[in-house]
Amino acid sequence: MKYRYRRYVLYYLARTFAFMVLLLPRAVALPIGAFAGRVAFFVLPRYRRTALENLRFAFAGEKTPREIGRIAEKVFENLGKNAVEFLQMPRLDAGTIDRRVTIVGRERIDRALEAGRGVIILTAHFGNWELIAATLRIKKYPGAIVARRIYFHKYESFLNQLRKVHDVNAIYRDDSPKKILRVLRQNGIIGILADQDVESVDGVYVDFFGKKAYTPSGPAALARSSGAKLVPTFMVRQDGRHTLMIEDPIELVETGDREADLAANTQRWSRTVEAYIRRYPEQWVWMHRRWKTRPEGRERGAGSLELGVVGKRCG
Repeated sequence: MKYRYRRYVLYYLARTFAFMVLLLPRAVALPIGAFAGRVAFFVLPRYRRTALENLRFAFAGEKTPREIGRIAEKVFENLGKNAVEFLQMPRLDAGTIDRRVTIVGRERIDRALEAGRGVIILTAHFGNWELIAATLRIKKYPGAIVARRIYFHKYESFLNQLRKVHDVNAIYRDDSPKKILRVLRQNGIIGILADQDVESVDGVYVDFFGKKAYTPSGPAALARSSGAKLVPTFMVRQDGRHTLMIEDPIELVETGDREADLAANTQRWSRTVEAYIRRYPEQWVWMHRRWKTRPEGRERGAGSLELGVVGKRCG
């Protein structure tokens, strides 16, 4: 009962903060978000420790302790800015997107859609991932995102309310895969976040920063079964603006060995994710325990249509 009461208190505090942020100019709100992120870095020791441990693990011998500490703090600042921008979603329109977002590689999505089998946007908890779906919907691309259900209904309702301002619809991970396939059959776009270690979904081990990382195989399985193009896409934060980077579709390996192909194709898109994180390490969520599932533990099957997607808000 105590925890249920706390949920409601935190929810109404969050709604009050959201209302205040919505009234502020972006130039004022973003520094507030960055400050809130820095505060979180110091008052959330568990997440701070995990971020620092992961950074040391990934960049062993490459970065100094001082560099790692600065990157970790910037990670929290980026998340604070993301939160503010998400709360200000109702103020976005086509003109605002044109001023704040530079799209690089839009023709790659257009060419992929010409095949008529839909597109799978494969992204990560990187930059401002929520802004990808809003940008594409404002640009009149059809589709939906895959998201993890939040089981406190008021939070879930509020997040969807913000998304639906721009007609961003969520298909939940525990929904029927037929909903996702229906969007692709209608030549729409499905957005997926698949960069985290989620034991409850099918996955394979791939090399990630030189270490074995358990990685969802759902995106590769979905691309194989639907014929949709798998297009890595990232919203990079740069000097107060954003650049939507759209990469070439992943060339899928098809040898006839289903499990080997899933592993090879998952490795291919994981290399692209790693390349972006190496370039902009302060924009990825290092506080997730990315290498927690070890190969010496239980092995999971690779191949169901259950999507390996987990996201704070967006999938």
